[in-house]
Amino acid sequence: MANTRVILKRRKAVRNIHKITRTMNLIATSKFRRAHDRAVDSKPYTQKVTALVSKLADVAGGQIDHPLLRSREVRNDLVLVLTSNRGLCGGYNAQVLRAAIAHIEAQKKAGVNVRLEVVGKKGINYLKFLGYPMAGRFTHIEDKPSFDHVEEFVSRHMDLFLREQSIDAVHVVYMRFVSAGRQQPVVEKLLPLSGLDEVARPAAADGAAKREHPLEAYDFSPAPAELLAELLPITVKVRLLQFLNDSVVSEQIARMTAMKAATDNAGDMIRGLTRKYNRARQSQITSELSEIIGGAAALE
Repeated sequence: MANTRVILKRRKAVRNIHKITRTMNLIATSKFRRAHDRAVDSKPYTQKVTALVSKLADVAGGQIDHPLLRSREVRNDLVLVLTSNRGLCGGYNAQVLRAAIAHIEAQKKAGVNVRLEVVGKKGINYLKFLGYPMAGRFTHIEDKPSFDHVEEFVSRHMDLFLREQSIDAVHVVYMRFVSAGRQQPVVEKLLPLSGLDEVARPAAADGAAKREHPLEAYDFSPAPAELLAELLPITVKVRLLQFLNDSVVSEQIARMTAMKAATDNAGDMIRGLTRKYNRARQSQITSELSEIIGGAAALE
């Protein structure tokens, strides 16, 4: 009887786990839908603003020398790593941290000083365990990043970059959301704002004729230089907000996948334990019947 009790106890424990993982899967699915809408809805705006800044810089004919566009030798690199506060999301954090460590080590080998800032408890704990010094640790950004969160980072980063002695570049390591079936850990350069043509290209795919010089026929008031001075900080902010939104939706996809797999595995274990219990119980009943028949035969 002890054997069947052990099986029943274990099956009950697995059933409780099954309920938890199924609930977490449903919660992640609900959060994914909201995060997906935010990420998809904000991406066209990010691409269009970036495309506009790129085209304005082209129209200016290289006459604009804004500090945020000025590339220089990178001696001090600020690396912002975006991870999650919670686990149970498969390899999401591991992939982001692997990309971050590869970038940090490559910069160190090139003689670049790295200033590390980390968002998310998982990334903070892991990099602290590895002994990486962190200039900033942030755990208050949850599932709904906002412009207030972005302002906190961008204001400080632009101030450090404009000093020209503190940092020479800002890189963001995060999980890019490509589609529901594909997410990719990437290292994106946030500052300086060079190479915007590559970033804006998806938004300008209306035909080669439209991409060449679409703004040359327009007169600007104020001048392109004044417009860029206003648009460049906005471009930095919306790009970082897009990175945060991509990270959130990628995290929820990873959690959905992990919890779905855990729920399916728990279901398989419950069915296996049920069959094992039925066999043990059948064997026990057979043994009891044999004992009763043997005892009755002995009395005759």
